[in-house]
Amino acid sequence: MSFEVQLVSPERVLYTGQANQVLCRTVGGGDIAFLTGHAPMIGALDIWSLKVTTVDGDELWFAVHGGFVEVSADSVIVLSDVAEAAGQIDEGRAGTAKERADSEVRADPDDEEVKAALQRAEVRLEVASK
Repeated sequence: MSFEVQLVSPERVLYTGQANQVLCRTVGGGDIAFLTGHAPMIGALDIWSLKVTTVDGDELWFAVHGGFVEVSADSVIVLSDVAEAAGQIDEGRAGTAKERADSEVRADPDDEEVKAALQRAEVRLEVASK
């Protein structure tokens, strides 16, 4: 049995359709998979990858940079601050951003903004390779 999934960022709707599973990571909660009939919940999303498994068995990957997930009995809605589908990610640009953030983290390992930039770049590269 499937459920409706919507993945929305301020720029666009990245995905809407039926799915059998959504896998994401919540802040402080770790990885969580949503299946049909999951208990209702609202959670804050971490900077991480998100996978939608469609009813056809296809795996759709997205880089998600914060936001919220709302789950009801028959739907999962993801409202992301920034999100990109695997095929939309510019790997060269993400690689350059990772190198720059790596350098900045070495210079100031306590800078939380730089650490978040590094995490975003790493997630983008991981998702782009899927």
